Amino acid sequence: MSEGKKKERKYLAHFIDASFGGATKKYERLGKDLEEYQIEMNPDSETIKNILGENSTNVKGYDVSSSVDTYYAREGSALFEKLDEIVNKRATGSDLETTVVDVLLKADGTVENAFREDAIIIPQSLGGDNSGIQIPFEVHYNGNRTEGTFDIETKTFTELGSSVGGSGE
Repeated sequence: MSEGKKKERKYLAHFIDASFGGATKKYERLGKDLEEYQIEMNPDSETIKNILGENSTNVKGYDVSSSVDTYYAREGSALFEKLDEIVNKRATGSDLETTVVDVLLKADGTVENAFREDAIIIPQSLGGDNSGIQIPFEVHYNGNRTEGTFDIETKTFTELGSSVGGSGE
């Protein structure tokens, strides 16, 4: 990539483990029907002005989340099957826990960096219009953020080392 050239959005990939804690991870990439996807950092910060008139800002942590506003049910999707199960069983607590992996790709398709984090997936509704069954959901990042590598072909995350911080830390 040429210096100063904008990276295309398609190079920031987001995966959710559709096994939700299963022995074999089933990472599925988000984006098929999404026009945008943003990870909201939601910083917990405080700014004070001291007696010298200077501002001092302290960031205490983050309440990281995102919304998947358009998620269509697709035949053969393990993520759809799990979301459908969560909705129909009205699942709560640990049944909503999984991991997510955010991957920054280079233009040649190789991985620049990858981070896995614990998350809670919360479906918001079920239904939609006549374009297809929709299950929009929220992703709440819950810390235990770990840097690693991610194999795009096998959808396998390999941890590099220790945790690097995370939500609420």
